[in-house]
Amino acid sequence: MTNTLKRRKIADHQAPNASTGIINGKSSNVLNWDDIRFPWAYPMYKNMLANFWIPNEINMSNDIRQWNTLSGQEQDTFKKIIGLLAFLDSIQTDYSSKIADYLTDSSLTALMQVLSFQEVVHNQSYSYVLSSLVEQQEQNTIFEYWKHDDVLIERNDFIIQGYQAFADNPSPETFLESLVYDVVLEGLFFYAGFSFFYNLARNGKMVSTSTMINYINRDEQIHVTLFANIFKETLKEHPDIDKQRYHQFVEETFRKAAELEIKWGNYIIGDKFPEIPMTDLEAYIKFMANKRSKQMGADKPFPGYDKNPLKWIRAYQEVDEGKSDFFEQKSRQYTKVSEDNGFDEL
Repeated sequence: MTNTLKRRKIADHQAPNASTGIINGKSSNVLNWDDIRFPWAYPMYKNMLANFWIPNEINMSNDIRQWNTLSGQEQDTFKKIIGLLAFLDSIQTDYSSKIADYLTDSSLTALMQVLSFQEVVHNQSYSYVLSSLVEQQEQNTIFEYWKHDDVLIERNDFIIQGYQAFADNPSPETFLESLVYDVVLEGLFFYAGFSFFYNLARNGKMVSTSTMINYINRDEQIHVTLFANIFKETLKEHPDIDKQRYHQFVEETFRKAAELEIKWGNYIIGDKFPEIPMTDLEAYIKFMANKRSKQMGADKPFPGYDKNPLKWIRAYQEVDEGKSDFFEQKSRQYTKVSEDNGFDEL
């Protein structure tokens, strides 16, 4: 496999519409969904479109009423996690657009563009939640947390360095390694934070915020599958690649990532919320690290962690591809803000 990575051409008259490779392949760059190489690509595209949602159509009036009834600890944790999620989805938007430049398969490029749009929507949701609950000055402060908190800096730098290595020196090696960091971000680094919001929701608190978190979680599961598929298909396309080396990289990366997520979980959850025991949260993070590592074709970094210890969280994370009720998994419509049910109720 060549050590160089070539950008996709705007158009190539001599190349087929169905590309010859994920990277460094030949492609006309014309997308015909009936002439693509990967049978999973079009169903994934349809699922991503079916999951479309708009944050400001979700009625926040009940959350606004409840905000001042939360404990100081709940409010502080809520704000810090929202600030972290905003950071992660911001760099994810940029990374996904950078990697799309080097995908020489038009169907995968299309999926990446939809993914980038969804990340922007996710980021909008965090602004929408905060603008509903706190003053603008405090919102601005929350969006600065990631710059000054040592635990967050260590955790976030782990991802930033992996992404930046690809941005600074695009190569097949940094391409493949960046895919692993992506699955860490979208498939592991959100999960301690998500558990906090889901715990609030199961106690009837801040349900509209948790609804948005649920929609984001559902999107991220599809994103993880996309990046894991690209990783595995790229290895398959290039038999000369040392697959064992990359599988070992996956395992080692998820082991380190899990340690950082556990450190963050102890910092942000710790013994502050007895309904989320840290022993269970640590086991859950290791379980998710195993799940993601296996999803990418590698071994489990934490043998023995094969079951989800947070049984209650399944009602939120293992949702179907439609908009589902947290508890009964029933199809539902948005509760949209309108003149009849919106902020006039306050």
